[in-house]
Amino acid sequence: MTRIRAASAAALSALVIIMAGLGLATPAGAASLVEVSDFGSNPGNLRMHLYVPDSRPASPPVLVAMHGCGGSGPGFFQSSEFGSLADRYGFIVIYPTATKSTAMGNCFDVWSDASKRRGGGSDPASIVSMVDHVVRNHGGDAERVFVTGSSSGGMETNALLALYPDVFRAGAVFMGVPFDCFAGEADFPPWTSRCTGGSMDRTPQSWGDAVRQAHPGYSGPRPRVQLWHGTNDTLVPYQLLREQTEQWTNVFGLSQSPASTDQPRPDWNRQRFADSGGTVRVEAISVQGAGHSLPGSGMAEEAITFFGLDGSDPGTTGGTSTTGGTSTTGGTSTTGGTTTTGGTTTGGTGDGTCRVTYTTNSWNNGFTAEVTVTNTGSGAVNGWTLTWSWTGGQQVTNGWNATVSQSGAQVTARNADWNAAIAPGAGVSFGFQGTHSGSNPAPAGFALNGADCTSG
Repeated sequence: MTRIRAASAAALSALVIIMAGLGLATPAGAASLVEVSDFGSNPGNLRMHLYVPDSRPASPPVLVAMHGCGGSGPGFFQSSEFGSLADRYGFIVIYPTATKSTAMGNCFDVWSDASKRRGGGSDPASIVSMVDHVVRNHGGDAERVFVTGSSSGGMETNALLALYPDVFRAGAVFMGVPFDCFAGEADFPPWTSRCTGGSMDRTPQSWGDAVRQAHPGYSGPRPRVQLWHGTNDTLVPYQLLREQTEQWTNVFGLSQSPASTDQPRPDWNRQRFADSGGTVRVEAISVQGAGHSLPGSGMAEEAITFFGLDGSDPGTTGGTSTTGGTSTTGGTSTTGGTTTTGGTTTGGTGDGTCRVTYTTNSWNNGFTAEVTVTNTGSGAVNGWTLTWSWTGGQQVTNGWNATVSQSGAQVTARNADWNAAIAPGAGVSFGFQGTHSGSNPAPAGFALNGADCTSG
């Protein structure tokens, strides 16, 4: 175990060094990154660096941009595109530096009780102090404050959106985890964590309640959320994109099925969740084949567009991909390499004991699927096996929250240790990734412990 931990830490350190070495050029112009040593209350003992572009409006928007474990504010300034975008669009960027020492290096605190309380004595409160400083001393627009971050910074982004919905208008999370995912500091290292160990599966209601309890009694508008994750991320598992999506769609009271899907780029698969007025409140973007290495080229600009900092109208549903993709709305699949989610697929006439909802997101010759099994019988299920058969030559490559195996066209999913029991009326969810040969039809039928299931 010691060797595994050492190897994991070494791999992460190498990734941080590589990312720093590949940093982008410092934004052009006379403006420079400046450290602010006295910005107000700082219970998290963070450092603050500030980038104020030379050309900006009288009351410029403010963006908080946070690094991953082992990084720094100046390092994220160099290795991300937010500084150059600030020059182009005239917004101020705050780059905090975390100082909490963990097995992963210096990381933003998202595990302590203080980090989960509004006004608590930790990093979120320090970051809000930085925002207040910029509004007071640089004329920042308090009504247009945004936040983003990568890995540890993405996790902190979710925390700030939960704790301070009245401060931030929107956030973009790269490779994050849901708010309140970590049980404590001992749960933080990925190789021992329940949160990032591949076993985290809470209901949308539970995730949403965690956010609502972070600021009890708050009834004002909630910040819109954009979520990014690589499908090959093994440090912070790709499955956690679904958990975050469930959290924020529940907070907004949205359907778990997206209003539309598209491909802004060939390897970006985007799901959009809109309210009844058509405003997109949550976006979830899967980056095909990417590991723990976001944001990549063009992703920061996509986040800026989501915020509306490029002058676009934020929150419009649209649904038409910008390059090389197709889009769909309301659960009907299209040609050209993109298959929407939103439909439910089950098989058999059923015997009233189970219901299965099957949702896919396809691209080129790959896809991910999410499956929810609901116990509609009167007795508890203690240990479950779900089976189905493919009709389009699909092949499962990996899964989460269940052991998924395949023999020929037959697929078998068996419960994990933590989700073996399904009470009457309750459900469990799991997911998997697979390949297809250009056609990805849904399974014709599902059976739970040998009994046919009805549609969801």
